[in-house]
Amino acid sequence: MTIPTQLVLRALLSNPDSELYGVEIGAEAGLPSGTVHPILARLEGLGWVTSRWEDIDPSVAGRPARRYYQVDAQGAEAARNALAMAYQSRRAPRTSLIPQPGE
Repeated sequence: MTIPTQLVLRALLSNPDSELYGVEIGAEAGLPSGTVHPILARLEGLGWVTSRWEDIDPSVAGRPARRYYQVDAQGAEAARNALAMAYQSRRAPRTSLIPQPGE
């Protein structure tokens, strides 16, 4: 799992009961929109995240409708497990293929 994906998941898991739109997720994760949205699409494809379009009239609101994302209960569990595995793999001791003196 890439570091940007981990950052997006952490942003979503920081308050799993709330919906966040892409810019908010990017700000919390410290990532640009062009990085965040493909990750969100993958996570939604995995079934970890759901999304919905904001129900507004863009001409009245003066801005485009936002797409809100939220991690559901099953997605949160899968995401936490995946983050734990990613953390463990980073912490795993590295073995050297080069013999050390005295071996």
